[in-house]
Amino acid sequence: MGLIGRFLDILFGGERNVLADTAEVFRVNAEAEARRNADFRQAALAQFAAEFALPRRGRFDRFIDAANRIPRPAMALGTLALFGAAMASPVWFAERMQGLAVVPEPLWWLLGAIVSFYFGARHQAKGQEFQREAALGLARAHELAEAAAQRMTRAEAAETAETTGAAPRAVPPDAVAENAALAEWRALRGAGATS
Repeated sequence: MGLIGRFLDILFGGERNVLADTAEVFRVNAEAEARRNADFRQAALAQFAAEFALPRRGRFDRFIDAANRIPRPAMALGTLALFGAAMASPVWFAERMQGLAVVPEPLWWLLGAIVSFYFGARHQAKGQEFQREAALGLARAHELAEAAAQRMTRAEAAETAETTGAAPRAVPPDAVAENAALAEWRALRGAGATS
């Protein structure tokens, strides 16, 4: 009984399990992997929450944001109001347009430059924000596609191993993508063989 007891102590004693430790060399511990994945997701969510948390803003910041929202609707509604005024009171409208006719041309250029810069800066900022979001989305889609291809390759290798009874081979991550250097070497070898 002492020999069997010692053998069992070697296998399962000392707060470790030699069989489980050995098996984890060939197969990932599902519980530990799930724990790592959960920790990773929690860290990612915490990062997103910190990144997108809105800072507390004071009255002055809110006032300036509200003032920045006024010009576009004011110009659009003002232009529509001019059409309404021209129909409602043509004489009043004609008097105002005569006043605009005496405004010097450089002042019109200045007004055009101010309006162009105002709308142009906003258009540029929104365009850059859209491009940044699109680039992040494409990068994420590429990563997901690569991960899915690797999972499919590993699953196919495991399925082949199950059907043939052979031990599953480790599939390198680069096996999914074509090796550009190897393709170039093959092309050079093919060109050298024909000449």
